[in-house]
Amino acid sequence: MSVRDPVGRRAFVVGSGAALLAGGVAATGAQAAVVDGPLPDFHPALKDALTFPLAWGNSPIRDFRAWRRAARAKVEEALIVDREDETPYAPEFGHRHEEGGCTRELVTLSLTRHERVRAALLTPHGPGPFPAVLLLHDHGAKFDIGKEKLVRPWYDDDRLASAEAWAARYFSGRFVGDELARRGYVVLATDALGWGDRGPLAYDQQQALASNFYNLGSSLAGLMAREDARAAGFLARLDRVDRRRIATVGFSMGAFRAWQTAALSDDVAAAAAVCWMTGLKDMMVPGNNTLRGQSAYYMLHPGLPRHLDFPDVASIAAPRPMLFFGGGLDPLFPADGVRVAHDRLRAVWRSRHAEERLHLKTWPDLGHVFVDRMQDEVFTWLDSVL
Repeated sequence: MSVRDPVGRRAFVVGSGAALLAGGVAATGAQAAVVDGPLPDFHPALKDALTFPLAWGNSPIRDFRAWRRAARAKVEEALIVDREDETPYAPEFGHRHEEGGCTRELVTLSLTRHERVRAALLTPHGPGPFPAVLLLHDHGAKFDIGKEKLVRPWYDDDRLASAEAWAARYFSGRFVGDELARRGYVVLATDALGWGDRGPLAYDQQQALASNFYNLGSSLAGLMAREDARAAGFLARLDRVDRRRIATVGFSMGAFRAWQTAALSDDVAAAAAVCWMTGLKDMMVPGNNTLRGQSAYYMLHPGLPRHLDFPDVASIAAPRPMLFFGGGLDPLFPADGVRVAHDRLRAVWRSRHAEERLHLKTWPDLGHVFVDRMQDEVFTWLDSVL
């Protein structure tokens, strides 16, 4: 059964019967004590059982291209959601607005056959074709805005006020998409399901939404992954875009989306991920935000950790250029987990003789943010690799 601990977190306890550890070993009443956070008391045994046998270096596959195919196939299997390669995008472009050295448009397109999605599209003035960035928004438990967290919403004054407050809190008052457009990049930003035009979702509705997807034989996280890969494909098919020079960029959940899309899509030439990379075992500890459920379901692919860890999935994109930033004071990603992940990533790129294409950095004085000096380094890095 379960109870609430004094601060309201769910703690698991075992009644008069014995608990079963992984492998069927019984735990005594003393071993089956209350744990801090919503983890069963036998969770160390479950963690020990995760050896990530499909990771590069663990896998018996020694040819890297063959490993990439096998690892990507395993990830795609875990997504549950089918590919949408044959679904026409059928874009409908809205009113054009000229501002800040670029053309701003709202474009409505089909990322899946189930729903039309409205996105913000910024195009620099000039002849093109231009390099492009698929800009992926964070979670932040703030659902009234999605794409507007990163692109100034010229079309909605109410969202503008909310977006400016968000930019001030996390991005030094900047809109990252606007900055990129000024630097000569086409920028596309969409809403994930639950945000902006596709919301707003309430925080405590996420778990129900995710479970309903599972009941329907589908996946909330899988849908987001498929939609992001499709959005990269849409950029690659625009005449204004140089399809060889497309990057994904994101902060927090957007960073997870950025490296995940690079792993799943060959349309992505580079990726920059700010404040989302860790080893799974180091994240699954009492007190970590991911244990609450809710937001975790957007990044949860059932069964995948039996095969691959987070850095292993990101490594499917190797040896393409990748950037990973972390904040030394970030409470969501413990330093030990970040080091584990960075070491795993470094080993993969080194094995491809491409370590110079991997940019790993921890900002010791920063927390969970993507402030101006971090942005400037990302922009300079993008200029150098695209």
